Amino acid sequence: MSLLTFDKYGIYCKQADVYIDPWKPVKRALITHAHADHSRSGHQSYLAHKGSETVMRLRLGADINLETVEFGEVKTINGVKFSFHPAGHIPGSAQIRAEYKGEIWVVSGDYKVQKDGISTPFEPVACQHFITESTFGLPIYKWEEQPVVMEEINQWWQSCKEKGKVAVIGAYSLGKAQRIINHVDQSIGRIFTHGAVENTNQALREGGMEIAPTTYVSDEFSKKDFAGNLVVCPPGALGSAWMKRLGPAETAFGSGWMALRGARRRRAADRGFVLSDHADWDGLNTAVLATGADNIYVTHGYQTAYTRWLVEEYGLNAVAVKTLYEGEGAEEQEGKEVKKA
Repeated sequence: MSLLTFDKYGIYCKQADVYIDPWKPVKRALITHAHADHSRSGHQSYLAHKGSETVMRLRLGADINLETVEFGEVKTINGVKFSFHPAGHIPGSAQIRAEYKGEIWVVSGDYKVQKDGISTPFEPVACQHFITESTFGLPIYKWEEQPVVMEEINQWWQSCKEKGKVAVIGAYSLGKAQRIINHVDQSIGRIFTHGAVENTNQALREGGMEIAPTTYVSDEFSKKDFAGNLVVCPPGALGSAWMKRLGPAETAFGSGWMALRGARRRRAADRGFVLSDHADWDGLNTAVLATGADNIYVTHGYQTAYTRWLVEEYGLNAVAVKTLYEGEGAEEQEGKEVKKA
């Protein structure tokens, strides 16, 4: 039997009796990162990288039974050696390496090769078996360098300021929001945040991350206070009743899906910026080949197409596996169920 298998609860290691990123409650869960589709509530105990701790406790409860490790630190469970390695996806995100009797697997979770200035950069880990996402597993997805995208956002923000409007950008509250906050031109104006983003900022700051100054959108501010400034909110808050407090506004959405023609219109936003926390086409191929693995397991995204590519182009033993991970699709709902912020 393989060291890791897939069942109705998630990715299972029978020898250690643990699951990696399980989607149903289990006794012991190893977590790659704190996004909700990988880090779920209800597990009896958790093991994650130290950089995920404060956000996991914010989202899952301060009293969860959570143990943390540093990158490269080995945790042996019933003879299986587990270690966490940088995934470059968001702060604290990790790939999980499992080794037993010479068999080596790497569960990448979500990852990106492009450096973002807030996450520990992706590091390829040699293995025989590699589990990869395929959120953007088509050749049409190729990202610009981050400074190019940030300059596009700066120009849009400046344009809004000149019109006397507030610039409101929807960005996932964990990862993408901090990229924007830390890398836009703060000389243009002040940065305000939705409660979901500000709470995440505070948790990350408590964990030691440096985040540029932000101000929570509270009732103490009037519409005139927001004019000319930037508001960062979850995508689900765009077009919601929460927006009414901000006054005249232009809206934008940051996502890898903006690379598709018409995606901006489907979001009903004024602007779309191609910004993703996932690997693009080139990044996926670079990461997969760098592991040296012959056996590739393709999860959420363009599974069928990307699996076929790996088999036909590189001669790898690649198969698609069914999981409940959502990739960047999880952003579409974020903020819609957030309580008053």
